[in-house]
Amino acid sequence: MPSPSPDPALDNYRAIADAIATLFFPHAEVVLHDLRSQKIDYIANNLSKREIGDDAALEDLLEPGTDETNIGPYEKLNWDGQKIRSLSTVLRDSAGKPLAVLCINLNISLFENARAALDLFLSPSRLIPQPDALFRDDWQERINTFLNGWLREHQLSLSVLNRDHKRELVLALHAEGAFKGKSAANYVANVLGMGRATVYKHLKELKA
Repeated sequence: MPSPSPDPALDNYRAIADAIATLFFPHAEVVLHDLRSQKIDYIANNLSKREIGDDAALEDLLEPGTDETNIGPYEKLNWDGQKIRSLSTVLRDSAGKPLAVLCINLNISLFENARAALDLFLSPSRLIPQPDALFRDDWQERINTFLNGWLREHQLSLSVLNRDHKRELVLALHAEGAFKGKSAANYVANVLGMGRATVYKHLKELKA
């Protein structure tokens, strides 16, 4: 017996299912349940191994007085043991009667594994204090520390500094003794995006 033709009333929802599954491919499955027949009407990017025509088992959403629209997000396990985060949206006809349910199932196992890897990589327990022998005379480190503290204090970022900001910062760095390093002026010029001659000009103004 041939399967029934898809109901045109749900065409727009099938297109939305495809759009969501395409955007989040390959991590999202979108399932459209027809509440009138209590069958699965459509599956985009099938991750759950269900089939169109399977029972939807959503009879409770047909009960009178049901007014929920978005249900979730909630978590469940897929057939392969991967963790799925789901959101179900009740779709209604022009009279407000529940017509279908669109279920978005997002496989979050990949993201959880990535987070665990990042947590391990960034764990502070793997760090040791800066070795004194290496950093005792690290003028770049001192400049970086002072520079970022100055920017936070003034609620600025390097990308928005104007000429007056840069001059003020050069003078503040000088007051901190930042230019004792042999290449400090060149380093500051590169970091602040200004000519080395301009840095020397500001420093000369101080001596004058």
